[in-house]
Amino acid sequence: MKNLKFILLGMLVWTVQSCGIYSLSGADTGNAQTFQVNQFQNAADIVEPGIDRTFTLELEDLIQSQTNLNLTNSNGDLIYEGEILDYYIAPMSATAESTAAQNRLTIVIMVRFFNTLEPEKDFERRFSFYYDYPAASQLNGALLATALDEIYTRITQDIFNASLANW
Repeated sequence: MKNLKFILLGMLVWTVQSCGIYSLSGADTGNAQTFQVNQFQNAADIVEPGIDRTFTLELEDLIQSQTNLNLTNSNGDLIYEGEILDYYIAPMSATAESTAAQNRLTIVIMVRFFNTLEPEKDFERRFSFYYDYPAASQLNGALLATALDEIYTRITQDIFNASLANW
């Protein structure tokens, strides 16, 4: 019985090691060892202070948590850069009194991804997501933090999937 446990443990270790460049998140980092995320600039008409830095840090954190890549400031094997193109609020639904019942915050981000080891995987693409909230509420404080968190979670995961997940 003890031998069976050792054999099963050995097979498990061999299986995990043979997966090599793949992570449990489905990421295929190839031979890349490092990544860098250049500061995303806020080029939106409405400037919400700090959203560019927050987005940059969120993207770095997601890649670090889902891969074994090392973050670097320069000469990364994988490079992410871009800008926040749009940050806008629009009414979504009306009440019987013809006033807005719900507003929608939408953020659009242009991303340029460079894979220095496999240039055929490079892309430039727009990513966007939104958050709906009651029109009677002001979009600041905790509500703004919740909105940004939900939007950034979705956009960073979409960027990760487009650049590293081969599903």
